[in-house]
Amino acid sequence: TYPAHVILRYRLEKAMLAGELAIADLPAVWNQSMRDLLGVVPPDDRLGCLQDIHWYDGAWGYFPTYTLGAMAAAQIYNAAADSVPAIPKAIASGNFQPLMDWLGKRIHCMGSLLSTTDLIKSATGRPLDDSAFRAHLQSRYLET
Repeated sequence: TYPAHVILRYRLEKAMLAGELAIADLPAVWNQSMRDLLGVVPPDDRLGCLQDIHWYDGAWGYFPTYTLGAMAAAQIYNAAADSVPAIPKAIASGNFQPLMDWLGKRIHCMGSLLSTTDLIKSATGRPLDDSAFRAHLQSRYLET
């Protein structure tokens, strides 16, 4: 449900910043949106609209970065698994070394030498796009 949680936070944050949602109305709108999106309602605001520190810490506009990170992770993982086909089976047995070796050679050794955009393109062979993340979401949430 985490991607849906990020979508909800983004929508509500955008509405607050646009002046379309008063902060005083946030708890009720949060609960209704949770019901509509996920079919659940948190028992209290602490576990609902206040569960993350970002808004009351002043970190506005932060939530889309979680999705960008998930997109990058899916694309990087797919590139690693394509490059070293043994990676998925190794991970399934608790052995992360093949993945760590691949990451060390393609990601970690670059440190701060490349921008994120260039690093992803260098490691995966293409610019960041949503195809790997979409495939991951479909596999995880829509296929049985």
